[in-house]
Order: sequence, then structure tokens, then C-alpha cells
Amino acid sequence: MEEFIQKANILIEAIPYIHAFRQKVFVIKYGGSILDNDTIRRNVLEDIVFLSYVGIRTILVHGGGPHISTRLKEEGIKSEFHEGIRVTDKETLAIVSEELGKLNRRIVKEIKELKGDVTGLSGEENIIYVEKRKAAKDLGFVGSITSINRQALEKHLKRGYITVVSPMGVSEEKQLHNINADEVASAIANSMEAEKLVLLTNVQGVMRNPEDAESMISTLTIAEVEDLIKLNVIHGGMIPKVRSCTEALLGGVQKTHIVDARIQHALLLEFFTNRGIGTQILKG
Repeated sequence: MEEFIQKANILIEAIPYIHAFRQKVFVIKYGGSILDNDTIRRNVLEDIVFLSYVGIRTILVHGGGPHISTRLKEEGIKSEFHEGIRVTDKETLAIVSEELGKLNRRIVKEIKELKGDVTGLSGEENIIYVEKRKAAKDLGFVGSITSINRQALEKHLKRGYITVVSPMGVSEEKQLHNINADEVASAIANSMEAEKLVLLTNVQGVMRNPEDAESMISTLTIAEVEDLIKLNVIHGGMIPKVRSCTEALLGGVQKTHIVDARIQHALLLEFFTNRGIGTQILKG
């Protein structure tokens, strides 16, 4: 009986959060190796279906880097990166588009199996507009986001659909381009004036010491993030993640989160409990 009472208490604890977030937009970015783990993916998608059921308007932006790299290797094409961005020639672009399309369809199928209402949007559907990304090296068909088709996204959200978005966009010339998924999630969150931007990762959050599991920082401000980057506490792959968060906050998003997707029902614990489990980044 005690166990059932505890479960009921958890539901009661969630009520004020559910009330506060109904009809708000949450943008969740999910990619990397954790996207390929069947158990983790099911847990994440179950959480997202729950968010939809309690009235939260959810956009899921997925990556696909490991899938793309594996496919390129199978085709005998070398993966090349410049400053963390995949160099995308015409041959690579075709594979990127194909693999992201497969992933989008698989996520949509699995959400439907969990009884969620869902729609999938690929790069060809004029959701994300880009121009060719400028860099010290020619990156090929890599885009910088110029605008988001907010009306198209709102149309799906108003119908109550979880909206699954591939990180590809089109230029004025109708040319498809590859885009960094973190940047897509941040830009969509800004455009939709989202309540939350969430980056799912395979680490606990921002750590003062990666070797110390107790050193996770639960709350940071933009100013503190910049200080920790200068001190090299935040480094490597965490830098673009926190920068995506700070850009979203400066663009009007209310709160951003970096959450470990390996924890079962991590999203529900982060949003609907008093303590949370990841790192939240606030404007100030």
C-alpha cells in the first residue's frame, strides 16, 4: 500500500507543473548515440507522449550523426568535419537526407505505437530556411538558418500533434542543406517563443568535475556559463550545447535544460518534480 501512496503523491506533485505548462511549447533535441539505443529511445518517446497527453505542445528535433557516419563508411566515403560541422558535398548530402528521412519515419512510427498523435517533417517541407554557411573552409551544402516557418509548425501543434523535425533546410534556390541539429532546436524554440528548450545528452548535465558524479551544477545563468567556458570547466562538446541554450534564452525562450536521457523518464523527472535531475540554464 505504501508504494501506491507514493505513486499517488508523485502525481499530486506534478499537478501545478502540468497546470503551468498546458498549451505551452516545449522544443526537445534528441540525437547522437542515445538515439540508437532502443531502451533509451522508448523511454524518451514515452515521456514525450505523456507531455502531449497533458496538453504540452511538443516539437522533437532529432539528429542522426552516428547513423550518417556509419552509412558513409559503408559507402566508402570519408566523414570530414570542420569546427565540429560535417563537410557535406553532393554525394554526402544525398546520404544525409536519406538517413535523416529514415530516422524521422522510425521515430514517428514508434510514437504512433505508443498511441501518440504525431506528424513528421523533413527538410523538403519548407519548414527551415537557410543560406550557405560561411566558414574558413568550404563546407559544401551546409546551411545557416535564416528563418523558421512558424505558421506551418503551429498548424500541426494546434491539431495536438507531436511534431518531429529533421535538421535540414532549403535555400531560396530550393537547394537542400544539412544543418546542425542543436542550432535547429534553438532557432525553432526562438521562433515559437517556447517555454522550454531541452537538449538530451548522454551525460548528467554540466559538471564541475567530470570525474565526480556529485559535482553536477543544477542551475546556471548565461553569465555563469561564459565564466565556466573561460575557466575550461565547460569544454569540448558541451560548449555548443550551452551556447545553443544561451542563444535561445536571449531570443526569448523562458528556460533551457540539459538532461541525461539515460535516466529512465528523465523528462518527466525534470519537468514535473520539485528537484529536477539535469542542468537548467536561465537568462539571469
